[in-house]
Amino acid sequence: MAFPFPQRGLARLRQIWQPLALALMGITLCGCSFDLGSLTPEKDKPQEAPKAAAPAESAVSAGNVAEAQAHTAKAQSLAKSGETAAALDEFNRAVGLDPYNAQALYGRALIYQGNNQHDFAVADFSAASGLNPQKVEPLLGRAISYLALGKVKEATADLDEASEADPHNAQVWTTRGQAYERLGDRAKAAASYTRAVSLRPRDDAARSGLARVGG
Repeated sequence: MAFPFPQRGLARLRQIWQPLALALMGITLCGCSFDLGSLTPEKDKPQEAPKAAAPAESAVSAGNVAEAQAHTAKAQSLAKSGETAAALDEFNRAVGLDPYNAQALYGRALIYQGNNQHDFAVADFSAASGLNPQKVEPLLGRAISYLALGKVKEATADLDEASEADPHNAQVWTTRGQAYERLGDRAKAAASYTRAVSLRPRDDAARSGLARVGG
């Protein structure tokens, strides 16, 4: 998540942005579950899947769907146990069998994100989001990876959408505050941090952010 800056003032810059980086990592590792029971691919809309994830056939067989679900469940269990390499293999098998498996795409994205492979994470979050529009979890995950890549405007767009989809999600508001803080929009950052604190008073990242932007 580091970016090159001139040497002068680097210490001060670290004081400002290191809390943001740590907070984002905390959201990445702790705030997102690998198990998204509410995410189910819409089989009647294959055109919404990214080209990279499109299957060779026009439809995925029922047998492949069932086998992919089994691999996904195994991957989720492995990931929760900290066996992310084995989990990634299982998610890969699941996506290979059923490219429209949003749970597998999202779980694989989280592992990529944890490995700082943010371009891969963005691709999978995008696929999961395309299969299930306005689901908050893929939007939040993609926003975090966008922030890690320095694509702050893209992150704020996702976070704006996520905050509309689920206005009671404190993590979304905290991350939105961080994104707008990086853009230099202190008013929107303060408003986002304030909303996060109102929803989760012990959110240290939001409280620290609010103190930084003078909310």
